[in-house]
Amino acid sequence: MGSKAVVPESPASAGSETARPRYRRVLLKLSGEGFCESGGSGFGIEEVQSIGRQALAVRAMGVDVAIVVGGGNFIRGAELESRGIYRATGDYMGMLATVINALALQDVIEGLGGETRVLSAIRMEAVCEPFVRRRAIRHLEKGRIVILAGGTGNPYFTTDTTAALRATEVRAEVLLKATKVDGVYTADPKRDPGAQRFERLNYMEVLNKHLRVMDRTAITLCMENNLPIVVFDLKKPGNIERAIRGEKVGTTISDQS
Repeated sequence: MGSKAVVPESPASAGSETARPRYRRVLLKLSGEGFCESGGSGFGIEEVQSIGRQALAVRAMGVDVAIVVGGGNFIRGAELESRGIYRATGDYMGMLATVINALALQDVIEGLGGETRVLSAIRMEAVCEPFVRRRAIRHLEKGRIVILAGGTGNPYFTTDTTAALRATEVRAEVLLKATKVDGVYTADPKRDPGAQRFERLNYMEVLNKHLRVMDRTAITLCMENNLPIVVFDLKKPGNIERAIRGEKVGTTISDQS
């Protein structure tokens, strides 16, 4: 689409004309839960529209945006295994679910005037492009929001690992993990009222403390490539922009404590 995106002013951008982004290329990891209301399933159009507006606001800042989407709002491969579905089959079903979310997000963003491309690790040319690293980078350079679906294309890998892998491949400067909580805690804050939130962590602390913010493969991949991770609450409007500006939001995981 060639039309110029019309981006409503968000809470983070209001009165922040002099603010500058800390990062010029980011990868945003969205869980499937981000596409539906809390405790729900499928996707809610208002939730998807909120994500679309925030993504466009970030793109309007001159930041290259790649988005890895999950599919847990439809299917979780690991959970299907307990119901008799072979794990690999369940994981492939989950990868297809990510394509559904990617197409919904694409349609919403383009309806708001943005330009996007959906790239999938599982080839399905009728609805999206196959993932090719150099092609993804080229789309980013042209100002398009790149939505990455299909996981890694292989079973037994989470979309967290996909996010770490794709962020490294497209040379993103930070991995933004949007979740349903406002950072990394010592325990589940919904079950433990005494759980404390970390403001900063290093990679080894996450691994040694067994903090379940991302799987160990994803954390290790980020550590080996010195890729910082910012974990924050997606449901709070403007948080994506705040994270990109380097404001204190959620929990930052990097090579420094």
